[in-house]
Amino acid sequence: MFGLELSFIWAGIIAFAVLVYVILDGFDLGVGILFPTAESERERDLMMNSVAPIWDGNETWLVLGGGGLFAVFPLAYSIVMPALYVPIILMLLALIFRGVAFEYRWRTQRWKRVWDHSFFAGSLVAAVAQGIALGALVQGIEVENRAYAGGWWDWLTPFSILTGIAVPAGYALLGATWLNLKLSGSLQDRMRGMARWFAAATLGFLAVFSALTPLQEAAYAARWFAWPTAIYSFAVPGLVALVAWRLWRGLSRGEDLAPFLCALALFVLAFMGIGISFYPMMVPPGLTISEAAAPDESLRFALVGTLILVPLILAYTAYAYWVFRGKLDPEEGYH
Repeated sequence: MFGLELSFIWAGIIAFAVLVYVILDGFDLGVGILFPTAESERERDLMMNSVAPIWDGNETWLVLGGGGLFAVFPLAYSIVMPALYVPIILMLLALIFRGVAFEYRWRTQRWKRVWDHSFFAGSLVAAVAQGIALGALVQGIEVENRAYAGGWWDWLTPFSILTGIAVPAGYALLGATWLNLKLSGSLQDRMRGMARWFAAATLGFLAVFSALTPLQEAAYAARWFAWPTAIYSFAVPGLVALVAWRLWRGLSRGEDLAPFLCALALFVLAFMGIGISFYPMMVPPGLTISEAAAPDESLRFALVGTLILVPLILAYTAYAYWVFRGKLDPEEGYH
């Protein structure tokens, strides 16, 4: 029983790491997606400087989530990787390319526009790949004899393509509300206007996926509409509506912080909806958390280090955001 509890504790830790990665790296990917909307080199510099102190630290959570999955759920890792090999590799290559572009654009004048386009392309491809991987996971992975039994292109379906479009739209909302928080003047006003459009798109995608997700697997529909999980299924849309109203109100009133927090809240609620669908599965539709877990000794050993590591990561992340809080000074930049 204790081993079963450990596996669920670890599932919660990995889910937390993935969620933190999505909401933190999501907004700086969103800034990259919005990069072509800048009207001058100075605006591009301001947009990039808004995420310069914290963008690489945000990706720490991706390492924690992926490494944790490999260490404590090796069976799930061995199934998910071959099933989603293409979108995951594309995501990692795009993140690397984006990081290189981030550094190189400050070191050259002749090729600066090339690296500007590269920063946008890396951000967009990474977001699309994450969306496709999410859609492929939600629609279910074929497992036979504890191994991936699907085809090479099973990840590419109309549903996964739709999620591949939806995630960049959501990230653009996060990026626009982040820039609204950090910048001022005409660029802030323009980002506030874009945030309205991307908020409408994000809410539209959430509505579509709320209708389509129960159709992907019978287990999802059973969990959504069975008692007592139906309570959460109806509570989450109500909270989404409340957050959407507050987001729109904050944008209309020219607020700085509230729209960004509301955009983050939309992602948290969407993540909760996925959690309601998945639980207690680790790899839908058939592999449960307890079945995918490593031996109890491995779970205990890894948990000791994680209980030390995660608070440290949270502490330095919070400290970085505290140090660089407030509006961006246009005269200061990344070097």
